[in-house]
Amino acid sequence: MLIHGHQVKGKEVDKETRCGHYHSEIDRIAIKFYCCNTYYPCFFCHKEHGCNSPQVWPKDQFHQKGILCGHCGYELTINEYLSCNSSCPSCMSSFNPGCSLHKHLYFEV
Repeated sequence: MLIHGHQVKGKEVDKETRCGHYHSEIDRIAIKFYCCNTYYPCFFCHKEHGCNSPQVWPKDQFHQKGILCGHCGYELTINEYLSCNSSCPSCMSSFNPGCSLHKHLYFEV
């Protein structure tokens, strides 16, 4: 699905990047997977529709844009996302704070 000019792949993706796996009001980010340079709403969507070779973002690449706010389309760097206190620095929309429990699936920790 094209969201704010970016292709976001996954299961039942809506206009704010929610998917069939995570679809609460605050589930509104997509993660650009380092391995395939493609946005997915979650790890499960990548597992089902992605490149089948998941790789986490290395720390030396945290300055790269890798998170898409589903509300306004702002692309956050990994550093911005990890320090944003679960809200978009551009539009202030809330992100799901529970996503931090899964950061090891996306980023080198």
